[in-house]
Amino acid sequence: MEQSILKIGIIGQGRSGRDIHGQLLAKLPHCFQIAAVADSLPERQQLARQEFQCNAYATWQEMVENEQLDLVVNASPSHQHVPISLELLNRGFHVLCEKPLARTSEEVDQLIAASERSGKILAVFQQSRYMPAYVRIREVIESGVLGRIVQIDFTSNRFARRWDWQTLQSNNGGSLLNLGSHTVDQVLQLFGTDVIPDITCVMDQANTYGDAEDYVKILLRGQGRPTIDLEVSSCSVFPGEPFVIQGTNGGLRGNNDRLEWSYFKPEEAPVQQLTTEPLVDKNGKPSYCRETLNWYKEDWELRLAEGQSEFDYMTEQLYLMLYRTLVQGEELAITPQQVRQQLVVMEECRRQNPHIYRPAQESIRG
Repeated sequence: MEQSILKIGIIGQGRSGRDIHGQLLAKLPHCFQIAAVADSLPERQQLARQEFQCNAYATWQEMVENEQLDLVVNASPSHQHVPISLELLNRGFHVLCEKPLARTSEEVDQLIAASERSGKILAVFQQSRYMPAYVRIREVIESGVLGRIVQIDFTSNRFARRWDWQTLQSNNGGSLLNLGSHTVDQVLQLFGTDVIPDITCVMDQANTYGDAEDYVKILLRGQGRPTIDLEVSSCSVFPGEPFVIQGTNGGLRGNNDRLEWSYFKPEEAPVQQLTTEPLVDKNGKPSYCRETLNWYKEDWELRLAEGQSEFDYMTEQLYLMLYRTLVQGEELAITPQQVRQQLVVMEECRRQNPHIYRPAQESIRG
């Protein structure tokens, strides 16, 4: 049986539209065909015609009015994500929107309602859900070998100065909505998507040339849930391990390329019980709690196909998931409802940092 090939239209030919979506889709010709792109810059239109052998338009409205498209990729600037996605859904198109999907949970509700009315899919480009190290971390946690998870530390740190449009609040810029969209999405899957966590957040403007934050520290807590320490920083010269997990039976640490975890098996451990009497050693002298545990050590290393980058792998996995949804009817693995929880967390973070985000600015719409 011949495989269906979906016709794609891409809005925007910048770092995202061209360098991520365009370049990756061109590598999946058995599933996708780039039928058209839209960009206001003539030189980008011409380049797209050369690279993708597709039609090119100055506006996305022209593109969707002149093309028969199975999916529209919204890679417009962040502050345009909501209005463009909303109109696309209302016009009856399936949409894959770049992150951040929106600025507020209310905007996500509007997009979900439009998706339900039109019966069209609203997908979000949260490709870090497919990061190989993150997938392995989830497998280790779900295996139970680490016991009950007490704390999860995730960081996305670097030292960098930035002065482009994504440093401005008016453009839905800042580290939380941009880099934080990935890390917040990841940790919320580990925390649990059925409840909103208790949130404590500190923001700062360290090395940015705009008015949005570039340092974020978030603590997420909840009864019976792990405490999550999440940090996104542009002023970290010594970033350390981005993943550290503490559990009652062991722990894990590592980065995108390598993980290691150690654990003991409770059934093999010495039987202990609480005592209020002074502890003594075999000679009757004062002692401290000491025991010998049999530690098991495991590790994981990133292995990809020759010539494939981690970023390309994650992007490919997201697109293949979306293909199965559109062609085979599978459920979306990354839903706008899950992303809504992410935006609730971010709204509370902004509320707690009025020195950066004045309350009146919460009403800004894309």
